[in-house]
Amino acid sequence: MGKCVLAVDDSKTMRDMVSFTLRGAGYTVVEADNGVTALKALQAAAKVDVIITDVNMPEMDGITLVRKIRAQPQHAGTPVLILTTESDQSKKDEGRSAGATGWIVKPFSPDKLLQIVAKVCP
Repeated sequence: MGKCVLAVDDSKTMRDMVSFTLRGAGYTVVEADNGVTALKALQAAAKVDVIITDVNMPEMDGITLVRKIRAQPQHAGTPVLILTTESDQSKKDEGRSAGATGWIVKPFSPDKLLQIVAKVCP
């Protein structure tokens, strides 16, 4: 069975782009439109191998989502990539201290996204 990725972004267009890229490479993709629905999706999914999240979303932002994921023992080691327009170093530091595995700045290159996902989820 292929690896499963949870893609979290409030922009349907961005979720579609991420999903299209990953599905084309054989990944299964579960989508969520904010941190609250992402946590529900994590509870419902049998196994998620990588989580890709935006930072700026309604209801629950990506940094808060990362903290909540890291607080769950079953997801403490799951790679979490932040995919966002935010490139400020203080935001990156905040993401890292919350437990993010990596940071990708939008717009992203599909090849680069696949390369990073493969690296954190061999």
